[in-house]
Amino acid sequence: MFSKSCEYGLRSIIYIAQQSAQDSKVSLATISEAVNSPQAFTAKVLQQLTRNNIIKSIKGPYGGFVIESEKMDTIKLSDVVKILDGDSIYTSCGLGLNICDENSPCPLHYKFVEVRNQLKELLETTTLSMLVHDMSIDVFHLNL
Repeated sequence: MFSKSCEYGLRSIIYIAQQSAQDSKVSLATISEAVNSPQAFTAKVLQQLTRNNIIKSIKGPYGGFVIESEKMDTIKLSDVVKILDGDSIYTSCGLGLNICDENSPCPLHYKFVEVRNQLKELLETTTLSMLVHDMSIDVFHLNL
């Protein structure tokens, strides 16, 4: 459903949020390794999130990426998805067809509308702080 850049972005922002909640800044290399994504690709994703004021990039030897604690209560997953993927996840066809709407529905149209609406609600009601506080284990450092 999500593009690779959105998947990496969501994983990265959750990881940064976890570290920020512990007052830690994290480097690009650390983030890339933790979320298992190519470093150059991760850099581009993080650059987009920085430009849109979702995360903060601090330069220098003691720098890294952080999310300000007061922002964790207001940043929703939908904010990240919109920046990285736009709103096509809420409007596109579940089968990827160009012509699919109420007048010309594909075989999955009505079922996919339900799924899309549930996904939209989930993304719009889930904040970073909710995820950080709900995660009882560090999923990024498990060797599964």
